[in-house]
Amino acid sequence: MAENNITLELKNVSKSFAKVENDEVTHALNSIDLTLRGGEFISLVGPSGCGKSTILRLVAGLINPTTGQITVDGKEILEPSPERGMMFQKSTLFPWLTVEKNIGFSLKMQGKLKGNEDKVERMLKVIGLESFRNDYPGQLSGGMAQRVALVRSLINEPDILLLDEPLGALDAFTRMNMQDEILKIWQENGQLAIMVTHDVDEAIYMGTRVIVMDANPGRIVADIKIDEGYPRDRSSESFVGYRNEILNRLHFGGGR
Repeated sequence: MAENNITLELKNVSKSFAKVENDEVTHALNSIDLTLRGGEFISLVGPSGCGKSTILRLVAGLINPTTGQITVDGKEILEPSPERGMMFQKSTLFPWLTVEKNIGFSLKMQGKLKGNEDKVERMLKVIGLESFRNDYPGQLSGGMAQRVALVRSLINEPDILLLDEPLGALDAFTRMNMQDEILKIWQENGQLAIMVTHDVDEAIYMGTRVIVMDANPGRIVADIKIDEGYPRDRSSESFVGYRNEILNRLHFGGGR
């Protein structure tokens, strides 16, 4: 794995949202303290409304915390940056651009495409879609489109990769294949990856740590280190043990 020594810190972070129609306030996150480092793959799991995606948006710089501070190597995050790449559940590709042009879009917007065409070519090879370079998103399967979206978020070589349920819309077999694709690229680049998922098995299969959250307000209830190498056996005794521990934390029973 490539080496990445960055440190991301969330210090006493809370986030509240005011409702437009009345004076009510929704407390999405309450007193979140986390230290995450390059080379880690962090899985965030928890019920809807516990603030998982809010954490990603805060780290991306799309929104700012109500209280507390978020820093990368001591520098506060105040706005979006290409050093933090984000991938969403839907592929969000531009339908009027080909696969090749979608991948190179962010480089073009930064005026960096000329002289970096080899990066686009490498990303096409990484996802095995060289022969689809001139196809449009509407001509791709769901799995292909997600692969394009993944490398588009990686083309800038971000230090932090943010994944907001990136595989939720895929069928089970495509999803498992994409899990391996993401892990392969993460291992090659050594980023800090933070992924939101509702799938406990996915969280364990991919994560070096699983952060378990609860709602009302959103808070961390467990930080579980997954002490397993890759690739992982979903049927092993240790894997089942992690699953039961996380399900217990989520109040779904199980027991070791």
